[in-house]
Amino acid sequence: MPESSTAGETGTVGASVVRSRWSRAGVLALAYCRRISFSGLVVGTVFLWLSATPSLLPRGPLFQGIVSGAAAALGYCLGAFFAWLARFMISRGRRWPSPPWYVWAGLALVFAVGTAVMFWWYSEWQTEIRSLMRVGQLSWTAYPTILVVAVIVFVILMVIGQLWAALVVWAVYKLNRFAPPRISAVAGVTVIVLISVFILNGVVANYSMKWLNASFAAANDETDPTTNPPATALRSGGPESLVSWASLGREGRKFVANGPGTQQLSEFNGTPATEPIRAFVGLGSGDDLRANAALAADELVRAGGLNRAVVAIGSATGSGWLNKSTVDSLEYMYNGNVATVSMQYSYLPSWLSFLVDSERARQAGSALFEAVDARIRALPEGRRPKVVVFGESLGSFGAEAAFGTVPTVVARTDGALFVGPTFNNRLWSDATAERDAGSPQVLPIYDGGQHVRFIADAADLDRPAAPWADPHIVYLQHASDPIAWWSPRLILNEPDWLKEAHGRDVLGAMTWIPFVTFLQVSADMAVSIDVPDGHGHNYLSAIPSSWASILQPPGWTPEKTQRLLPLLHRD
Repeated sequence: MPESSTAGETGTVGASVVRSRWSRAGVLALAYCRRISFSGLVVGTVFLWLSATPSLLPRGPLFQGIVSGAAAALGYCLGAFFAWLARFMISRGRRWPSPPWYVWAGLALVFAVGTAVMFWWYSEWQTEIRSLMRVGQLSWTAYPTILVVAVIVFVILMVIGQLWAALVVWAVYKLNRFAPPRISAVAGVTVIVLISVFILNGVVANYSMKWLNASFAAANDETDPTTNPPATALRSGGPESLVSWASLGREGRKFVANGPGTQQLSEFNGTPATEPIRAFVGLGSGDDLRANAALAADELVRAGGLNRAVVAIGSATGSGWLNKSTVDSLEYMYNGNVATVSMQYSYLPSWLSFLVDSERARQAGSALFEAVDARIRALPEGRRPKVVVFGESLGSFGAEAAFGTVPTVVARTDGALFVGPTFNNRLWSDATAERDAGSPQVLPIYDGGQHVRFIADAADLDRPAAPWADPHIVYLQHASDPIAWWSPRLILNEPDWLKEAHGRDVLGAMTWIPFVTFLQVSADMAVSIDVPDGHGHNYLSAIPSSWASILQPPGWTPEKTQRLLPLLHRD
């Protein structure tokens, strides 16, 4: 046979194989498309559009794409589930027939037009909220980015969901051999759900926590090149300190190495200053949280902290971070005659500790206050310094932990500043729930403002216009702070802060939508500090005014507060 003929036959066979493979792929793709739930796509499309509605903070293309993809996947699952539930309730064994092609084409057209309208409204709302918060506007590239990210997220979640559903179907099929179909369906779903929860909680969670702790422990050992061990005995990690410089952790080292010195304080106040005391204990310094708290209290005593005018007990975030402006403000107001004490209780940053490690924050906050309080109460009453407690974000949750009620804070402290509280904060939640009639959830009035004031900026300190009895307790919170307003209850329950008149930096167009609002506020948490001061979870300018109202330092004036503001920074 001629060689050319053989080559031709080989080429024909090869082309036939390729066509056969493409044909099989087409058949599989067609079969897969026929299994796509029409009702799921309808509900998913609606959820996709709703995800573009405004929430608390500006959303860039990445997080909008994630929210949109997750919302569409969730909507698809809900639509498919209710279609299945309807079949189950009427004992229909087969799937509903797929609609004809022109219905699908109509859905595609509606999707295209609706998505274009969605993008237009999204652009309008984002322009409004970005102008309100003075952040940059979106460019045209944001919109294709949103689509790409949304599709990727949607596909990933759908694949995971369909694999899980296939596992349920397999379990039900196996159980059908031993039980009636309905019993098999309920039992199969229950078994797979329980196994999934066990794997997520017992395996994924444990290994994830080990990996996260190992990763952030390594970061905790890093030292900022701009920080050096203190040369003074008045700082932890310095001469005569009970703890080493290396043991303080990254955030602890930054805390003790920074802050205004005596020269800065003297220049600001016009009189000779006292060097401030900063005591801090890192996570690895003692055997457990109580031992670390006792060590922190001993370190405060060693440095002479009980002889200062004010002892400030600060609850840090998980990694040990403290808002620099909170501590610096006190030191400027008392010209250095202040001792601040804090401790680390986790390697994880605040948002991770908030989600998975909040119990340690509670234990640490309570242990630290009790340890310091015991040493102060051992002094004669006339020699005791003023005691204030403070904390931001998860730190505010820890700072509340030693007090079961507002009267307890009043009885055991000389004032408190809780900044950016979380939904876990028990005192904050109780006071908000018991707020005076007519006051809004985002800025409540509790007990006529007798001891507690809720503020979004300094002007709110005079709200209500009623006498403010000592000691003063301040909750500083923004209406646009997702850390304060996030809660699992958002999934199925409309909060009061969306039923009432919206806060001053929240768009009036924001509306509660089941499931979707929870996704939006969850995404807002990830960018909560990427906005200017006075919005989101970024707190600074109202802090010195709050301290001035809480402690009323001798000789301090509103003019000094304004002069102090340019000197303050969060980090």
